[in-house]
Amino acid sequence: MRIACIIVAHKYPQQIERLVKRFNHDAFDFYIHLSKQIPATDFEYLKNRKNVYFVQNRIEVRWGAYTIVEAILSSIREVLASGLSYDYISIMSGQDYPIKPVSDIYAYLEKNAGKNFICFEEGEGGNWWNHAISRVNKYHFTNFQFRGRHRLEAIVNSLLPKRKFPLPYTLYGNRGAAWMTLRTDCAQYVVDFIAGNKKLERFAILTWAPDEFLLPTIIMNSTFRDTVINNNFYHMNWASGSSNPTILTTTDFDTLVKSDKMLARKFDIVEDPAIMDMLDTKFAG
Repeated sequence: MRIACIIVAHKYPQQIERLVKRFNHDAFDFYIHLSKQIPATDFEYLKNRKNVYFVQNRIEVRWGAYTIVEAILSSIREVLASGLSYDYISIMSGQDYPIKPVSDIYAYLEKNAGKNFICFEEGEGGNWWNHAISRVNKYHFTNFQFRGRHRLEAIVNSLLPKRKFPLPYTLYGNRGAAWMTLRTDCAQYVVDFIAGNKKLERFAILTWAPDEFLLPTIIMNSTFRDTVINNNFYHMNWASGSSNPTILTTTDFDTLVKSDKMLARKFDIVEDPAIMDMLDTKFAG
């Protein structure tokens, strides 16, 4: 079994290097998507590692915009076109880190071969969707950079009726749902589906943070739904009302060790590198 890990990154080359080194296992390759607005110079030394590749079609990623979906799709396409044979494609951020031995991650995937791993709530009645539905039924201009876009957004939403998802689908998503591990055939299905549904893509461009619901919705309304395990392996802490997970520090060590998850985010090598040292000592052997 072989796994391609796509790392969507915009900073901290040393932290990405550290993440790659922790995955000291022949089954894992890494494809780094570096946001287009970030100079690649500081990251180029990572090419010296035999299992590291750089995504060539870089997207200028902006937080909350459709651009992160474009970055994920671009990266998946390059993995599929690499000529290498992979069983799984895993989507990660540059601030993830294992909180279990990597051999355990591999063993879990091997034991559950044929499954897809996503974290989601169903649209009807899910607590997350009580507020997140506004990502879909309102217009959002996050994907664009022009003066006055927030004011125009407010005017448009005050005048036009609520938007409806352009397909007769139940919605699925969750905060952190962008980080998933997919069978290669499922990943191929997603990129082909979006490429063949321009109406859906045009709709998604005017939503907010579609990375947290678009791919799960497509997969869970397909024949792949029966292969999905509702677990993306991630431990994350969310402060009340926050749109980002809190930075994990040494004070979280005991919680991380006891967690039944295998990865965690969000780590910050500037704010607290010691927590990764502690995890290395515990699990890297």
